[in-house]
Amino acid sequence: MNVTPSTEPTSPATTSQSRFLRACQRLSVDATPVWLMRQAGRYMEEYRALRAQHPILEIIKRPELAAEVTMQPIRAYNLDAAIIFADILPPLEGMGLNLEFMKGEGPVIHNPIRSRADVEALRIPDPTESLWFTLEAIKQVRKQLDPRGIPLIGFSGAPFTLASYAIEGGSSKAYLHTKGLMMSDASTWHLLMEKLSEVIGNYLLAQARAGAQTLQFFDSWVGALSPADYREYILPHSRHAIDIARQGNVPIIHFGTNTSGMLNLIQEAGGDVIGIDWHIDLDTAWDSLKPGTAVQGNLDPVTLLAPWPEIEKRTKEILDRVKGRPGHIFNLGHGILPGTPVENVRRLIDFVHEYTAAQA
Repeated sequence: MNVTPSTEPTSPATTSQSRFLRACQRLSVDATPVWLMRQAGRYMEEYRALRAQHPILEIIKRPELAAEVTMQPIRAYNLDAAIIFADILPPLEGMGLNLEFMKGEGPVIHNPIRSRADVEALRIPDPTESLWFTLEAIKQVRKQLDPRGIPLIGFSGAPFTLASYAIEGGSSKAYLHTKGLMMSDASTWHLLMEKLSEVIGNYLLAQARAGAQTLQFFDSWVGALSPADYREYILPHSRHAIDIARQGNVPIIHFGTNTSGMLNLIQEAGGDVIGIDWHIDLDTAWDSLKPGTAVQGNLDPVTLLAPWPEIEKRTKEILDRVKGRPGHIFNLGHGILPGTPVENVRRLIDFVHEYTAAQA
């Protein structure tokens, strides 16, 4: 029995009743909804062809190109949600930081934050001016998604993750400068986080007002902290950003990696759906959360490079842990990796739909 969504356009009225949005609200669904972090990206031939002609920041800042990349996996697979093609770092540009994506190095901040004066100089821009291109891309994508009955996810990086990039100047393994500022100058740290939470909250709210029907709050690096540090230095600021975004009246997904030791604190910061990575069993994570919580996850992304029988086995294990509870959105524990075979992605999505429909 195949119950995967049709690729043919449907009535726009079906979007609000999509299985993805219903799962966010813990309502019954005919099959478990699926979307995948980085579902648009380097593993797809169509994306690589576009990247051969345009730098990544150009794609992000040209709404028609961002809209095209957003739609590529929707055309290719029977996904239950799209996520706008953007990046977590452009909000830092509007604050006054110089961002560049360098070949072989990834994102680089050329004027990283290292002092209180640097923090005081940061602006809090209006997202409709500094990030207009993503808001316009959202409007363009909604016109293509609504006839298909597929909802759109907007997103932003969370305060800690953006602070880490801004302070380190790029990726980091030990977060020496970030933790150093946090531990040595709490006043400056909190000033930075206050500014970031305002920028992030307003950006998420602007995305909802532009047409995003769900928002994901990415705290990809927060697992580098202890629960005590999260509680004192991060939680109030993440909560503030999420409280601002809540004015958009759409579901909010709160996702972090390496957070299995502080999922209760992640939930305390806010979110209707809690994203789970692969370092903890899905049912164990769900049981640690308050009743009435939806969850998202949690296949190890490397699994998609394995032979199909192994992918099927591991996917079944996750789905069987749900035990019929409403409110599960199937996803990876982080983004799709470069080199992932597209056929494995397609088979995974179809399998989740078919297996859970049979159970329902």
